[in-house]
Amino acid sequence: MTVEIRHLVTFQKVAALLSFTRAAEELSYAQSSVTTQIRALETSLGVELFDRLGGRIRLTPAGEKLLEYAEQILALVEAARADVAGGDGPSGTLAIGTMESVTSYRMPPLLEFFHHRYPKVQLSLRPSLCAETRHALRQGTFDIGFLMEQETRHPGLDSVVLAEEPLVLVAAPGHPLARRPQLSLDDLRSVSVLATEAGCAYRDLFEAELRGVEHAPFLEFGTIEAIKKGVASGLGVSLLPTVTVAAELEKGEMTALPWDAPFSVRTQLAWRGGRRLSRELKLFIDQAMRLMREDAVPPGAPPS
Repeated sequence: MTVEIRHLVTFQKVAALLSFTRAAEELSYAQSSVTTQIRALETSLGVELFDRLGGRIRLTPAGEKLLEYAEQILALVEAARADVAGGDGPSGTLAIGTMESVTSYRMPPLLEFFHHRYPKVQLSLRPSLCAETRHALRQGTFDIGFLMEQETRHPGLDSVVLAEEPLVLVAAPGHPLARRPQLSLDDLRSVSVLATEAGCAYRDLFEAELRGVEHAPFLEFGTIEAIKKGVASGLGVSLLPTVTVAAELEKGEMTALPWDAPFSVRTQLAWRGGRRLSRELKLFIDQAMRLMREDAVPPGAPPS
């Protein structure tokens, strides 16, 4: 049985994307080349790696087993290449699932560190909702991802909590609710709420609190910056991570309303469980914990 490394690379890409066409595009191959390589791999192993269901594909049980080995083999190949190459230092690309609140307000020190210290490591930031990030990590499309969720255990993933994220309900200083000494859920059900799209953990938790009694519909905005502009102009109230509105609160452009969320979320870093981590991925995890974690763990400490 002969298995070529390039066939494993192609197999891993197809398994991650579940698409021969997209895999061919990312690998700069003709689609026929991808198909030929997968068939050669299946012939060599004597098993089918994918079920073909019309225009869709999915891994067979044999394919799922091979994917685990393929990732370990390719990680070892990369480690060997880096070790033999000697002093070139960390390099390559890390695909990182993230979100605006993390990218804009938590990540700058980490991005600056890699830009100056490890310029050969390309950090490819992929905006996505937490559920999409978890799925992409399990499929291997993302190398690592940031989550902002209530839950800290995620099946199939390893993760570490970087920070508790305090939430604050904000409004324009002239908003009617800004004059209230305290607020009830009934008060909040009577006003417009500006929010991110469904699938954002704190938005979904807030909407669940208001559920059960008719309330004004959520006004969905594409970005936190757009939400903040809408709040400042008096369009409604919004529940946001405190870190995202700290500057506006300090300047008096917004005011914090007297309502404490009965739930909390945490910023987390997650990666596929059981995978062999490349030196670049280990470096990213270590530095994220050093620069972004609130409780200042020592550099290189293992994730909890």
